Amino acid sequence: MIKINHPDEDCNNSQAEFLANCPADQRRFHELLLTVGNITYRYHQRAIDFSPSLQDYHEWLEGLPENIRKGMQEKGFESCKSVLSFTRYVNEKNDVGLEEYIRQKMDAEDLAEYQSFLTIGKE
Repeated sequence: MIKINHPDEDCNNSQAEFLANCPADQRRFHELLLTVGNITYRYHQRAIDFSPSLQDYHEWLEGLPENIRKGMQEKGFESCKSVLSFTRYVNEKNDVGLEEYIRQKMDAEDLAEYQSFLTIGKE
């Protein structure tokens, strides 16, 4: 069961349909993966709550490699408000780290199980 839903109901319906058609031996992994994905989506949306400023944008640009910085400058501040690395910068500047946010929103047992799936191929 997906414990944290996506804010978009169509996305929730697609996720539920996917899980209903998912092989039983893969279902739990995908439930956890979708939960983490939904939490991560909500995390990035949260940056809007901090009202990102032009100063945030310029600080973020300074930390980018030159070729990426140029592309983001061409896009401009308004377009970059939805760029994941910018929303993460804004959240972290306001003391909200992604990993901690996931830990706060997800059951400890589910998070440990999810992390165990991630380490299976690394041993």
